[in-house]
Amino acid sequence: MPFILAKKIGLSQRFKENGNVVPVTLVQAGPCVITQVKTSEKDGYLAVQLGFEETKKTLHKAKAGHLKNLKMLKFLKEFKVKEKGDFERGKEIDASVFKPGDKVKVTGTSKGKGFQGVVRRHHFAGGPASHGHKDNLRMPGSIGATFPQHVMKGLRMAGHMGSEKVSVRNLEIIEVDLKENLLVIKGAVPGVRNSLLMIQTVQKYGR
Repeated sequence: MPFILAKKIGLSQRFKENGNVVPVTLVQAGPCVITQVKTSEKDGYLAVQLGFEETKKTLHKAKAGHLKNLKMLKFLKEFKVKEKGDFERGKEIDASVFKPGDKVKVTGTSKGKGFQGVVRRHHFAGGPASHGHKDNLRMPGSIGATFPQHVMKGLRMAGHMGSEKVSVRNLEIIEVDLKENLLVIKGAVPGVRNSLLMIQTVQKYGR
């Protein structure tokens, strides 16, 4: 199962042979370094940890020791695998693990939108805007009942929106540029420009 860490570059478009426009996202995929291989005997599960984007900043001792004899990398993320495979610490992974037509799952952190009301955050319809309803258009309405005399846990209310882990599945890879390590992915992916993305091929049943 191919996987890689990447950085979102921005949105663009591609034209098909029939003239139709396809909206795409440009992504810099790697090169990544395998920093750790986890095994079921030692760690209880199979996983491969990747490091991405070399940094000039001084790392704390724990991370620097973990990356001994490797580049000082800014991001570390792991991907669960079903088989041990030929993964080795120090081996590099680049965009060549993917090919056009692959279906992938892209995971990132959504854009932060600050404190938002219920209309934007939860798509509430709002109150009536006719006569006798002053300042009621975007109000949440009733938040409880007579019993049990408190607001129920999990009630949809105003609050912080965005900055959450988001995964988008079944996105198609349109092009692979091995020279620049670029992936051209059909559609939009989570996050702002230059944000970190985790990309992996979609497993059976789209998971």
